[in-house]
Amino acid sequence: MPRPFCRRRIAGRPGASVFKPLSVPLLDLEEVVMTLDEFEAMRLADLDGLYQEQAADRMNVSRPTFSRIIDSAHRKMADVLVHGKALRIEGGPVQLEGHRHCRRHDEEDP
Repeated sequence: MPRPFCRRRIAGRPGASVFKPLSVPLLDLEEVVMTLDEFEAMRLADLDGLYQEQAADRMNVSRPTFSRIIDSAHRKMADVLVHGKALRIEGGPVQLEGHRHCRRHDEEDP
């Protein structure tokens, strides 16, 4: 039986969901999609300066999972910046903070 899937905890959504080079119409650009959990990982590690273990705890994931999430986010951001692509932030297996995060935790409640 596979391990129950836990949603990644995020503090909120970004202020804007699309970023693009200034003078190029969005229709003319290739888009890279960054998930909300990747965005949250970058916020916690790169902006807030948390260590991976601390950031992983905040997102309700293991440290190795956090490492995979942040690596993916960094690759996508580098692709956007180096190749002048548009960045769209949306989707992903997330749960806004303050809610239950996976079936496993629901089963443990009395």
